Order: sequence, then C-alpha cells, then structure tokens
Amino acid sequence: MNNNQNNPENQELSIELSEDIAEGIYSNLAIITHSNTEFVLDFIRIMPGVPKAKVKSRIVLTPEHAKRLLGALQDNISRFENQHGSIVTSKDIPFPLNFGGPTGEA
Repeated sequence: MNNNQNNPENQELSIELSEDIAEGIYSNLAIITHSNTEFVLDFIRIMPGVPKAKVKSRIVLTPEHAKRLLGALQDNISRFENQHGSIVTSKDIPFPLNFGGPTGEA
C-alpha cells in the first residue's frame, strides 16, 4: 500500500504558466478590502499626469489564504532584506502622486 496517496505533502503539483501571464502586470498601488468571507486585492497602475487610474488585476482570497499570503510575503521580504539590506518605505504618504520628478510639457 502506498501511504503517499493520502499525504498531501508528498504529492507534486504541476503549475502551468502561460506566456502572457509570465510577462506580469506592473502595479504601483494595491487596495485591499475585505468582507467576512473574502479578501479582495486590487492592483492598480497610476501614471504621472493622468488623473484616472485603472485596476489592472483583482485577486480574491479566502481569509485563510490571505493570512498565508501575508506569511509568505513576510518570509520573502525577510530573506530579501537579509541579502540586499532593509527596504525603506515612506511613512508620509502611501504612494507618490507626483512621482518625484519634474513635470513635463508638450
């Protein structure tokens, strides 16, 4: 009898990554909302000089998976900072609205 069939830790999961998904989507703002049954993560791209931003991707998670994601992010940030130094974040504003550079004119 094979005991590995009943043990999920010993099973392999094949994950497919298509080319269009592998390119990724750039986001410089995330908005998180939740209800009693789910967490919704909206990933948004804000561009300088454009008064309207678009949600580029939405991920819906159960509370348990949201907590697992938090743990995975904390673990990966810790490993990143051990290799590359502390990540500096601004406490003043949640994201830069002016992008820190000169404004362009056409």
